[in-house]
Amino acid sequence: MNLAIRSAIESWSPPFFPITIFVLALVLYSRGFSRLHRQMPLRFPTRRLVAFSGGIAALWIAIASPLEQFDDLLLQVHMVQHLLLMLVAPPLLLAGAPAIPLIRGLPIWLAKPVVGPISRSRSVRAIFRWLTEPLVCWLAFTLATWGWHAPAAFQLALRSDTVHTLEHACFFTTALMFWWPVIQPWPSLPRWPRWTMVPYLLFADMQNTALAALFTFTGKLLYPYYATAPRIAGISPLDDQIMAGMIMWVPASLVYLIPGVIILFRYLSPRNLVQPADIALNSRLTSIR
Repeated sequence: MNLAIRSAIESWSPPFFPITIFVLALVLYSRGFSRLHRQMPLRFPTRRLVAFSGGIAALWIAIASPLEQFDDLLLQVHMVQHLLLMLVAPPLLLAGAPAIPLIRGLPIWLAKPVVGPISRSRSVRAIFRWLTEPLVCWLAFTLATWGWHAPAAFQLALRSDTVHTLEHACFFTTALMFWWPVIQPWPSLPRWPRWTMVPYLLFADMQNTALAALFTFTGKLLYPYYATAPRIAGISPLDDQIMAGMIMWVPASLVYLIPGVIILFRYLSPRNLVQPADIALNSRLTSIR
């Protein structure tokens, strides 16, 4: 085994705080979900629990597994970590419609006097509404993606655990914002017409492709930090950067484009193409019969 790999594995220890948060979130969600599943099985089918659990698992792999030890050795590992935080965990968590299950999973002595007033606050609702406005979500996600991949910010995160944690938190929170209008977790209501999510995702993929192309074709090392890192399997820093760009390019593009295609096909389905006037006419004919 490569000395750098062995050293990284041996130096890893399970991070207590994030694992505790993950376990607590899963326990609370499962507790609330079991009640809602009994009351509203159609609204809360088992697939929601599977999706939320998959999101927690993706978070664990990204920041609480041995993978974390390799992100300062290989840029491609770092890129996989970012994709899990931005394109895998957030949509899975939101697909679980987590708001109501998490609240229902809380002890009643905490949910009613604390969470209840906060959720009913007009100020909190106004802030939340602004944070989930699609244009705000898209811009925040794009700025976080490009800002943290700028050489100065990226290398600072590699050298400082505190900044690295801030980087991960920024990626994850803006990704939750980005995917909110796409997933529309119940009980949220759509802000924009459903078809607008197609260009929303397409433009996100275009900026992702531009960044991936920069990694792949620039021909120079964007992050000199990796030139000083121990070599693994003889991979040169530039080849590592090219591989990171390809990971960002191909798998990430699929994550953007597949939901866009699904939304487009659903929008163009015959049921959605029926005009409101036709629906009203059919209703009147049915009542006459």
